[in-house]
Amino acid sequence: MPLYRIEYDTRLTAGQQDELADAITTLHSERFLTARLFVNVEFVDVSNATRYIAGQRRGGNHIRGNVRTGPARTQKDWDDLCHDIEAAWDRIVRPGLAKMKRNDKDVASTELRSVIIIAGLIAGSEAGFTLPQAGSDAQWMKENWAAFNKKADEGDQDFIDMVKEIKQRGILEKINGTNGVHA
Repeated sequence: MPLYRIEYDTRLTAGQQDELADAITTLHSERFLTARLFVNVEFVDVSNATRYIAGQRRGGNHIRGNVRTGPARTQKDWDDLCHDIEAAWDRIVRPGLAKMKRNDKDVASTELRSVIIIAGLIAGSEAGFTLPQAGSDAQWMKENWAAFNKKADEGDQDFIDMVKEIKQRGILEKINGTNGVHA
């Protein structure tokens, strides 16, 4: 569903990429009641790209999210998500550097210059399922519960993990306060 593209010109280790992907996946899936399976994160090394900001050649680290929007997702939700993503970046990429001066070369190279959320996902299909409208993920999961379980029963590890996650988080139980998950 959402696609978060991390464009970086600082060096990121595989471990930092893993942590950032997990942090963004967790932040999005918990804030918007989305299964982790449908949160996509990609990393693009742009250290050799030419980029301009204010007409000046500059490098920088940026995160762009292409997401579904709807009335259930408020401006505050998006602003908080941006703040939380920035905090995750600082915690994972910049430990010990946050207190240094902004004009310090090492700090500038690890600084997250922007988090931009773009509301551009109109429709799509992922893992064989038509994507739901924003804010209706739990109902969509309930409607597709049998198909998710069938894929899990057939050995699809993504769906084994997703079925387990949905049960653990009690996502289907959050629909009108009813218990929609049956073992």
